Amino acid sequence: MPDWSSPAELRKDADAFAKLMHSILGIYLYEWLISLDFEWDFIRGKKTFRWPMIFYFLNRYLFLVAMILMAVSLDSIKVLNCHALYIFEQLAGNACIGLASISLSIRTMAIWGWNKYLVGSFIVIILGHWSLIFQGAQLKVTWIPGSGCFPVETHNRIFVVIFIYAMCFDLLILSLTTYKLVNRLSGNDAMGRSKLAHVIFRDGLIYFVIAFVANVLATIFMALNLNSIISIIFNVPAALGCTISACRAVRRLTNFSQNAPEVYSASNSGQVRFKAPVASGSRMRHRPGTAPQTGVHVQMETFTRAEEVVDPEYFASEAQKHRDGSDTDIEVDMEKGKEL
Repeated sequence: MPDWSSPAELRKDADAFAKLMHSILGIYLYEWLISLDFEWDFIRGKKTFRWPMIFYFLNRYLFLVAMILMAVSLDSIKVLNCHALYIFEQLAGNACIGLASISLSIRTMAIWGWNKYLVGSFIVIILGHWSLIFQGAQLKVTWIPGSGCFPVETHNRIFVVIFIYAMCFDLLILSLTTYKLVNRLSGNDAMGRSKLAHVIFRDGLIYFVIAFVANVLATIFMALNLNSIISIIFNVPAALGCTISACRAVRRLTNFSQNAPEVYSASNSGQVRFKAPVASGSRMRHRPGTAPQTGVHVQMETFTRAEEVVDPEYFASEAQKHRDGSDTDIEVDMEKGKEL
């Protein structure tokens, strides 16, 4: 059993820490570069910016800035203010874990129809999580000539609480999402049987598994408290796993929602309007005095319930009718008990 507090062991651990941080920076830079087209779609207006994307971009770029500063603190040949750098890096890393949980919780709140009791509970849980995150910058760092900045003292108890809190919150998010989606999948709701429900469930499950494994690993080493470096060596990989998986889940859901048929519902009139894309190059008919249509529009009056969802296969058949030369404006009157 090595003497974890000996100078030789600390030098070896510091070298391993530096190599791991550079590897994580390389992995994240690759992930960032291959997904830049997502940001470009917002810049050129192809995608609409909505408020939940604030947490996505904060998570994505806060981690990038933190990793760049980490590399600077390890590679700089000039004496730096190590304490200030590591305080920011620690807060940024913990914040990324919190932002990832927020991004997933927003999806759960939307699935539950923004139930006021659920939203209120989630806000309280999120505020509790962030109250712990802001207390997580409790460590002492020193400058080692030739090696850069390295922690010499950490307060692991607060870090353990932060990671356990995050794991419990993620489990709650997954459980509530699964419960709601299972009810939809087992019911008569066509939307519940759609690919969207499977995408949300699969991405949420993948995120939870990655985040849970990474957070458990980081918590174990913090609880062991072998030395100041080994105690926090897996904190950054945990933040990396949470950030990448959460951002990918957000991108997949956004791309799926904007590529799939859009659903517009009005609960007062019972009218549901659908828009389904058609193949490029198809010739569209439009009524005189109106602008040419870019897709197949279906307007439906229903008397069975306020909101009705139609099987996407229906729109595929309508698009085929359009390509065969039929009219693109379709009025469907649904009577009670009649299904598409």
